[in-house]
Amino acid sequence: MALKKISIIGLPMDLGQTRRGVDMGPSAIRYAGIVERLEGLDYKVHDLGDIVIGREKVITDPESNLKNLQLVTKGNQLLAEKVDEIIKNNAFPLVLGGDHSIAIGTLAGIAGHYEKLGVIWFDAHGDLNTEDTSPSGNIHGMPLAVSLGIGHPDLVNLKGYAPKVKPENIVIVGARSLDEGEKELIHRQGMKVFTMHEIDRLGMAKVMEECIHYLKEKTDGVHLSLDLDGLDPTDAPGVGTPVNGGISYRESHLAMEMLAESGIVTSAEFVEVNPILDECNKTAIVAVALMGSLLGEKLL
Repeated sequence: MALKKISIIGLPMDLGQTRRGVDMGPSAIRYAGIVERLEGLDYKVHDLGDIVIGREKVITDPESNLKNLQLVTKGNQLLAEKVDEIIKNNAFPLVLGGDHSIAIGTLAGIAGHYEKLGVIWFDAHGDLNTEDTSPSGNIHGMPLAVSLGIGHPDLVNLKGYAPKVKPENIVIVGARSLDEGEKELIHRQGMKVFTMHEIDRLGMAKVMEECIHYLKEKTDGVHLSLDLDGLDPTDAPGVGTPVNGGISYRESHLAMEMLAESGIVTSAEFVEVNPILDECNKTAIVAVALMGSLLGEKLL
């Protein structure tokens, strides 16, 4: 990563789903020492604090059946503006969640700065549902679809343009829980996906080599969206939607280290840390360690 300035912004939002606690994710990550970790790597770190949007009782939109649509839209609008400012100030945006619905705002703030933005979606889930395919109406299962221009217009048209990313510029890594509608969309859009089957069969090194090679020549920037439930629950227990059989702690570090060596990542977000479900802040500590590896920390 060429930039030596990092701006951290948190969106402690739990409105994209109904399980409480993920709004404390940014605080848990800071408590685990993210600022000190990055300063130890000689970055100039500016912590911009958190975007505060408040919380009401769960409100289901009567037309779309989406939960908390207005507040999720508002939070993402504010985040998009902040991320846009960070990039204009020539700093690397590091976004802390919050549930994965915040990726809608992150990508809205980033994509306008690139002609061919690439996205690495490190996640157990595809997050490709829409109001028509979602079994729950939870927006945290929709951010990648929204960023492709598929979904509710209030979310899709954030910052006044859509789509934010093209399907051929996306790589999903670690998928192991996909709804039928998501599978259909993946096939229809021709998206590149490395499920746990490919990771088991090829090994993480080969998967990341292919991922980096796939994106390096065709994009002018790459955003990493890392959901901690991409890791196996034994290594990251503090998440709202854990799925057994995930990426190991060491495999995750290797992936981050290879991305650091490639120099292709221009922004990142780490989401779905839920301290209430965690064990002694273990998941936030893992998140901070992975951020260190992504941003150049080495064993030797």
